[in-house]
Amino acid sequence: MTTRIGVVTFPGTLDDQDALRAVRIAGAEPVSLWHRDKDLHQVDAVVLAGGFSYGDYLRAGAISRFSPVMETIVEQAKAGMPVLGICNGFQILTEAHLLPGAMLRNNHLHFICRDQKLRVENAETAWTSDYSADQEISVPLKNMDGRYTADERTLDELEAEGRVAFRYLDGNPNGSLRDIAGITNAAGNIVGLMPHPEHAVEPLIGTGRTDGLGFFTSIIKKLVNA
Repeated sequence: MTTRIGVVTFPGTLDDQDALRAVRIAGAEPVSLWHRDKDLHQVDAVVLAGGFSYGDYLRAGAISRFSPVMETIVEQAKAGMPVLGICNGFQILTEAHLLPGAMLRNNHLHFICRDQKLRVENAETAWTSDYSADQEISVPLKNMDGRYTADERTLDELEAEGRVAFRYLDGNPNGSLRDIAGITNAAGNIVGLMPHPEHAVEPLIGTGRTDGLGFFTSIIKKLVNA
């Protein structure tokens, strides 16, 4: 049976088509999901793609968090359905309290767009099992509100529980505390990160490498072997 992975489109989403393409290249069936539709159409996992949903009004992801589709996603994610939040998707996950912390304006107050080196800190989540711990990868990064923040107690818990999934290398691009680029929940089914793995799935585009493809092959293997 074909693995079905849904990608949500909100008003202002930019990278849904890239995420759908990444799903297809990895070998799963991509399914487009509309933010006003609560029905997830029997998908096995969900990707919240990058962009500027609702123009980032109020806060990045703050309005999208209340879209009808999120009611179902929150319910299903808490029940174990895998969810990946990329950039704006990560912001939505924090606003929905599926992941702890918050995203603030970059410390240099500028939009940043560059290839970004990352270190894989946790290779045991549903979305990272095709990587190895301490592996270094490079994927594109593009954001304005990418500075991850949380109180010290939360940061210490993330570190102690191995829930920091990715860390920035070769310079912190946005002032994220403890160089955190991505995190996971305790169960490992929900992952959020600011860089864009969907832009690094074939040699012709992005970084010219396929370092981001592992996110999508990881989840397919997880679902097939479940």
